Amino acid sequence: MTLPTATSASSGGHTLTTLTGLDARLVLVPLTRPWAADVTSVGVVATHVVRSDGSEGWGFSWTPQIGAEAVLALLQHDIAPAAVGGSGEPGEQWRALWQHLHEAGGGGITTIALAGLDLALWDAAARAAGTSVSGFLGRQRDRVRTYGSGVNLHYPLDELVAQVRRWVDAGFDAVKVKVGKPDAAEDLDRMRAVREVLGPDRQLMIDANQRWDLARATDALELLAEVSPSWIEEPLRADDLYGHIELSRRLASTSGIPVAVGENLHNVYRFDDFLRLGAAQIVQPNIVRVGGITPFLGIAAIAAEYGAALHPHLLPELSGQLALALRATPGAPEPMAEDVEDAGFGSLGALLDDSPVRIADGTLTEVPHLGLGLRFT
Repeated sequence: MTLPTATSASSGGHTLTTLTGLDARLVLVPLTRPWAADVTSVGVVATHVVRSDGSEGWGFSWTPQIGAEAVLALLQHDIAPAAVGGSGEPGEQWRALWQHLHEAGGGGITTIALAGLDLALWDAAARAAGTSVSGFLGRQRDRVRTYGSGVNLHYPLDELVAQVRRWVDAGFDAVKVKVGKPDAAEDLDRMRAVREVLGPDRQLMIDANQRWDLARATDALELLAEVSPSWIEEPLRADDLYGHIELSRRLASTSGIPVAVGENLHNVYRFDDFLRLGAAQIVQPNIVRVGGITPFLGIAAIAAEYGAALHPHLLPELSGQLALALRATPGAPEPMAEDVEDAGFGSLGALLDDSPVRIADGTLTEVPHLGLGLRFT
């Protein structure tokens, strides 16, 4: 299994473009709508690179609640000393750096930190080419269908229903809602109310955020099949490969609800495991958590090999740009972007420039910009 890389600038006698500088800083971005009582802000580690050709790039690492300081330390103390002086082309150092960090873990904090460098290098390369990252990769479509999403398990029913009405009024034809109440009957009551607002034709996706074990997931999904969910996301602990295999087998013979995973899978090998063994039918890699654009492209190639649907997770300002550049997989739906209510970096005032994407009527489009267009204040 190989990871895609950019074409080397050193081939054909050309001068090698090297990385001459990498710096990082922590930015705490307050949330307009808290995700929980103790999640009132998200941590962004903003990164900046300089290359030997004089070009600059900006990227970021991201972790909502846990580990931002650890990510910053890895970038400053372990990644920068290993990367500076090496290739400045996106993707060319990724695997060696991943192997360098592997003693601290093959995924999680290490890949989240690597994303800070990887995104900045892709940004620098696209800026040097005078285009956006989607243009640099090869844009495949002009717009991406987008679904409304929220961190809403703690919402009272009337607040949840009001949120779904806002999504419908805003033109979304698909929404994702959290499930995982202690009593599955309460989940069903809440999803019935959501389905009533959505009507029969809009898509409803449900997300358990790893709250169930196999027995609870089986029982809960038997009830929730009534509301025709388009997928169940993270029904079990993300590490429970064989639990997902068995749950997928059970669902295939009953409700047929597809299983979606990926938010908490951190490298290409885990995605290959889940798809190869039939543990999931939909994958949702988080571009930051897997280590950036370089491994994300590898995961997209694996998903295409298995004919699986791929929908990048969260961060529409980033994910939407990559979704625009993903090649279509025969037999699979086109990628969708996820728009969490009141959580866009632009709407939170976290960006130095205007947001590089616009979401309207349930559709994401790009606004003209260079690189990723994501520089933090």
